[in-house]
Formats: sequence, C-alpha cells, structure tokens
Amino acid sequence: MSVDVADRGADPAADAVMTADQLEHLIATWIVGVWQKRKLGEYAPAWEPDGSHSPNSLFAASFAQTGFAMDIPSPELFYELLPAHYVRIDKRRGVKIRGLWYDDADVLRDYRGELSTRGGNHKGKWLIRRDPRDRRQVFFQDPLSHAWHPLPWTGMPRAGQMLAFGDARASALLAKAAAAGLKPKSDTELLPVLLELIGSNIPVSKWPSQLKKSQRTEHARETHQARAAQADRPPSPPAPQPSASPVPAGEETATVLSWPGRARQTPDAVAGERRRRREAVRPAPVPPPELGHGFRARSVFVLPEDDLEEDRSGPDDAG
Repeated sequence: MSVDVADRGADPAADAVMTADQLEHLIATWIVGVWQKRKLGEYAPAWEPDGSHSPNSLFAASFAQTGFAMDIPSPELFYELLPAHYVRIDKRRGVKIRGLWYDDADVLRDYRGELSTRGGNHKGKWLIRRDPRDRRQVFFQDPLSHAWHPLPWTGMPRAGQMLAFGDARASALLAKAAAAGLKPKSDTELLPVLLELIGSNIPVSKWPSQLKKSQRTEHARETHQARAAQADRPPSPPAPQPSASPVPAGEETATVLSWPGRARQTPDAVAGERRRRREAVRPAPVPPPELGHGFRARSVFVLPEDDLEEDRSGPDDAG
C-alpha cells in the first residue's frame, strides 16, 4: 500500500468492484480453504483427544464412518421457510398482511368468515406465508389438498403488468398514505401512491438522469429481489382461463423488469386501472345499426302479413 495515487493502477474503482456471486464464492473459498483447516484444541473429538484434527478432517471422518445420504427437500419447503402470519379471512376483503389486503375468489371461496381447525395460541386462525422480497402476493395452503396458492394484492391493476415491490416499499407506501390522511376503502386507491413512490411522476425519457442514486439503488435492489423470489418459488401449473373472457396476449404474467421496463410499465399500469374503473361505471357502448337496416325493416314494398294470408286463401274459400 502506497501514498502515491499512481500506484493504485489505471482503474482502481473497477478493480475494487465485485458482484454478489463473486463475493459469495470468495467467502466460501476462504471458509473451506482457511478457516475450516484450523487445528482444534480443547474441541478435539473424544475418541482421539491428542490427535491433530480440523473441522475438515472431522467432516471427512464422519463420511468415512456413516457414508453420505442425500436428502433432497421437496419444492414446497420454499413456503415453509417464509415468514408466517396467522390471520382471519374476511368475508369480503380476504386477508390482511402487514397493512395490505390479499384475496382470490376461487381459492378462498369455502373459507371466508370460517374458523380454522388450528388450536393453541393461534386458535381459529389461518396460516398465510409472506415473501418479504415480493409483496405482490402472499401464499395460502389449502387445508384439504395441502396445495399452496398465491393470493394477489387487491390493489394490483387487472390489466397489464404490475411492478415488483418488497417490504421496504410497502412500508413507505403505508407511511405516505397515513401522512396524507388517506383512508382507502380498498387497496386500489393505494395504487397511485405506490406508482408515485416508484417514480411515475418522472418521464420515461428522463430516466435515469433525474433519478437520484438512492432511487436507482432501490430500483436495482427491488428488481434483483423479485427475480430471486421468482427463481426460488416452485413452478405451479398454469390455471385454466375461462373461454368467455380470455386473457389478452402479453398480460398472462407479471414479469420482473429492469428500471427502463419499470418506467415504461408505470404509465401502462395507471392507464389500465383507469380504463378498468371507467368500464365498471359506464355501460358498454351499443354499436349503431347497419346502413339501410331501417329501410329494410320498414320497406313500402313489403306486404303486411294479413294481405299475404288473404292471397293464400283465395276467393273460393271466402264462401
């Protein structure tokens, strides 16, 4: 190490940068190659207290004695390791996890307003699992089939893709809503606040020039965490879509996007939510009749039904 800045190299900032995977590999190499090779003193094994042993040598001795039995965990272990919440299922709104409501009409149909068979400290409550990295949904296990089902956030727009957000963004969302005195009747009213926090008030053309470094770091962190959450989650079979209202192309899943994609999806999410609200209030427009429909319906050359019956009967049938 020197006090001369010329001794640092041509690009010291680039040389000092390591990715998360490189750092994890470096730490693991040091643990196995250095730390685990240290000689044990008073912690030596009872069957050879005077011997020279290290954690690595004891690990090898245990393999030589009992062998190695590979135990591959089931994919459902992912849900068992998530934070647990014991809540009641509301008849109308679903379940409330850390200030946000989650619901699925098909999954919770038979359990709304009912008590679970659980006893103990959480008697009568239902177990819900939450992934802190991705708060767009929580997970509910059906007590009969034991299958895990995602419960989407009720504030998500039904059209388009929803931006990923984690625990930190959800806490900021609730804090800003409380500071503004917002008491929403449903979580859909929180969506504009969330999109504003993510950066919808900044034009896409200005990304990332007008974003602060802390904001860019938040977007990168949320994108990375959402990708990791999707990679860890067990694959689930696609749910059948009803034939009457198929999902439009490109709207089947909520893809995790980088910051340019997150910026472009923000106005799309707002527009989709506004369109859904307009369609819920206004009736569907009735198309105008085809050209000439009125003339064909009331043509002067079409004989009335009574005249047609008289012509069929003839003059002989009158007497």
